[in-house]
Amino acid sequence: MAPKSRSYQISATPVTVLAHLLVIAITTLVLVWLLHFREGFAFKSINKEKIFNLHPFFMIIGFILVGGEAIMAYKSVPGRRKAQKLEHIIFHLIALLAGILGIYAVFKYKHEAGLSDMVTLHSWLGIITISLYGLQYLLGFFTYFFPGAEMSTRGNFLPWHVFVGILIFVLAICTAETGLLRRFLFLGLGKNQEGLIVNFTGLLLVLFAVSVTLTILLPRGFRN
Repeated sequence: MAPKSRSYQISATPVTVLAHLLVIAITTLVLVWLLHFREGFAFKSINKEKIFNLHPFFMIIGFILVGGEAIMAYKSVPGRRKAQKLEHIIFHLIALLAGILGIYAVFKYKHEAGLSDMVTLHSWLGIITISLYGLQYLLGFFTYFFPGAEMSTRGNFLPWHVFVGILIFVLAICTAETGLLRRFLFLGLGKNQEGLIVNFTGLLLVLFAVSVTLTILLPRGFRN
């Protein structure tokens, strides 16, 4: 009797682990960059660069990384779906608030430094991204959490909810990449330690985006 054939499918688990490791690596790079090379951050300071430093801090660590963790919650959080949904909602809320603080910080910096607002592609992408993120959160909250739509409506809306969520996440990554490039050029960084940190941060953000997307697309466990 011929043995049964087996088909193997890649699991999301190792990709999710990689994404978590990238969160640690990116957080470390951003903190080293801002605290060691850029003199830290503050909402009020004579050194206006410290105010600006809040922008990449909130947008990369708070908005993108926490937002990515929120997206992966259904694959990375053990236990019942209710607990996964709760973490998904809370992490997205934290990411949204961090994004708002990051936008506020850069507007505050430009106002106090006497600079013009909304003049670059990075600025336009940033406003579009945070606006779409807020709308996506509100629609998801009222559809799936409170008061909650009918089951048929939830099922029909789910593929679009996932697709738009990934699209906004990728848009956030693109916005961060343009921001890092703009900062690299503005500071005149080259082949020095700070320049390498900024470049590696951008590279790891791309890998993080790929990892998060694969986590959503792949099944949670191995099948054979």
